[in-house]
Amino acid sequence: MKLATFTAGGAPELGAVAGDRIVPLNRAAPGLPADMIGLIAAWPTIDAEVRRVADAGAGALALDSVHLLAPIPRPGKIWAIGLNYADHIAESGVEAPPNQVWFTKAGTAVTGPFDPVQVPTPFCDYEVEMVAVIGAGGRGISRADAPAAVFGWCVGNDVTERMWQHRTPQWSLGKSFDTHAPFGPWITTADEIADPHALDLRCLVNGETRQNSNTRNLVFDVWAQIEHLSTAMTLEPGDVIFTGTPGGVGAAMDPRQFLKAGDVMRCEVEGLGAIEATCEGV
Repeated sequence: MKLATFTAGGAPELGAVAGDRIVPLNRAAPGLPADMIGLIAAWPTIDAEVRRVADAGAGALALDSVHLLAPIPRPGKIWAIGLNYADHIAESGVEAPPNQVWFTKAGTAVTGPFDPVQVPTPFCDYEVEMVAVIGAGGRGISRADAPAAVFGWCVGNDVTERMWQHRTPQWSLGKSFDTHAPFGPWITTADEIADPHALDLRCLVNGETRQNSNTRNLVFDVWAQIEHLSTAMTLEPGDVIFTGTPGGVGAAMDPRQFLKAGDVMRCEVEGLGAIEATCEGV
């Protein structure tokens, strides 16, 4: 199932996407949670009802007639792992980290899957990533139990302001400019993805392929990531994890190719769809 947050001339709504149509869930079933975090938290008890409403298709709208927002417009937590593909480590000119390298992205960085991305400086870069959305969550999740903790998957772009990123050893400011965490276009529920560690992903800028890899090349896979994060904190429904980017970032090109106003970034992950943003100056 593909679950989205959208607007159709009014307040944000939840919808189930099927092909080129989207079914507004709350119009057909007003008793369902009205926001995605609530839907995820209640999923064990409402799964069958949501699927019934989606299958019935009452009031379906043309997908191209609505505006898709980020599936979770304001996640409780956004964590992202750095240096998690061997080719990206190599192009960064650093040693492979012995431990997982984590940073946060601010909730205010979230933007819609097709909304503009701001490039306020000459040093903004793209990073295609598979994004995991936490479902049941918890603390101290074992590797064996980690798959059950994932509600679903999205496409993400860990947009980065490189100058700010490297001003200090802490990357979060350089990763948290407004609009620098687009993801979506919807959440593909975990039951639809047989193996999240076998998906092609790529990023194109103005139609040119810049990144092209497969999630099998993750250094620390998603199950290891969830085990590690949940050792420190409780993961909650709707928390978002950016799982790492492969080689091909603009900062590693010769000459460097940073983003500029008018550039179009397209990020794709096999089975999860694509997001696309036009860069705009501010």
